Amino acid sequence: MAPGPIDERIVDVAQPKKDTLPIPEGARERFIKAGIDLSQGYPYRPARPLFLDDAYKIRDEEFPYVDAGARADKSKKNLLGAATKVTDLTTHIGTEIEGLQLKDLTDQQRDELALLIAERSVVFFRDQDLSPQQQKALGEHFGQVEVHPQVPQVPGVPGVTVIWPDLAATERTANFRRPGGASGWHTDLVHEKQPAGITHLHNDTIPPVGGDTLWASGYAAYEKLSPEFRKFIDGKKAVYRSAHTYLERDHPEAGPKFIERIHPIVRVHPATGWKALWVNRSMTVRIVGLDQAESDVILNYLYTVFEKNADIQLRFKWSPRTSALWDNRITIHNASWDYGGRHPRHGTRVTSLAEVPYFDANAPTRRQALGLLGEDEKAELGLTGSGAEKVAETVTEKIKDFSLGVTSA
Repeated sequence: MAPGPIDERIVDVAQPKKDTLPIPEGARERFIKAGIDLSQGYPYRPARPLFLDDAYKIRDEEFPYVDAGARADKSKKNLLGAATKVTDLTTHIGTEIEGLQLKDLTDQQRDELALLIAERSVVFFRDQDLSPQQQKALGEHFGQVEVHPQVPQVPGVPGVTVIWPDLAATERTANFRRPGGASGWHTDLVHEKQPAGITHLHNDTIPPVGGDTLWASGYAAYEKLSPEFRKFIDGKKAVYRSAHTYLERDHPEAGPKFIERIHPIVRVHPATGWKALWVNRSMTVRIVGLDQAESDVILNYLYTVFEKNADIQLRFKWSPRTSALWDNRITIHNASWDYGGRHPRHGTRVTSLAEVPYFDANAPTRRQALGLLGEDEKAELGLTGSGAEKVAETVTEKIKDFSLGVTSA
């Protein structure tokens, strides 16, 4: 039976090609253990929509969302207390947890993990015994799992996307000057009405050298901007586009078109209440209300703040059977293809969709909320002298009862 579209309302589709690449051994062993049926080939590809209007129909209605981190115990004692070791990998972004299996977390621990991800942006777990089904179940705890209309999936487990650079290279040639995989700074699924929240990538196969992933903090990128520049971009919106294209039904001769939606370029995380810069070079098109030339100048500067400040970034070296869970609302990421496709790299990804992005002018920054601002920064922000007490009281009220869990190196 031919593959069908992910939405039964879509009838105009293109049938996918049949892939014949041999599955990396680590992935095959994991799938066999999980009872995944590989008899019809791997991976599974849905029939992709041809037309843009059909693509827009997918998840085009707002759905209820409650952030798991917002209902968590702020101390995160159930999660952190059960770990054998918790290490912050950099000052501003990234934490690694040892001694826990993601498949065994209680609902309380899952909520606390969501809060930790909201605070630290990305959290890592090595040596995980994790099936695709268990990975999806964890994603469902965090929100509605995204099922992509055209990317490869694990057979029989919709919403578990295959991340396999060798497979991508069969569709787009990669080389040293034009790297393959997910190279290039980006954020996942910004074109959705309710874009990605937590993404969970489990890599079962990695190269012996290279293949690292980099993340950069949207909280910290926003705080790199001067207070006056923050005022200028606060509340502004931009057009964000999809990674894949479709044809206009009435004008297919116009060529491929992207899904586009409008969201704020500075957003607030519902679990922490902190402001974060939310733009990325790959999929942010233009700032609404500005001429394209004006928008390009501003966006290129914002991309540079994200990409050039090493102190707000993390570079993670994978090992087999490692899981990374990050929050797309407060990060951008970039996968290094320095291994050049000479060795397999394979994993599965589950992305949980989150809220409609919003901005709150009264929200604090991360370092402001945690009391980490220097005296010069407080002066720049008007948090010293006359009126500072009132501002401080407002911020304190917004973050009342909020605290980071204690971690150890």
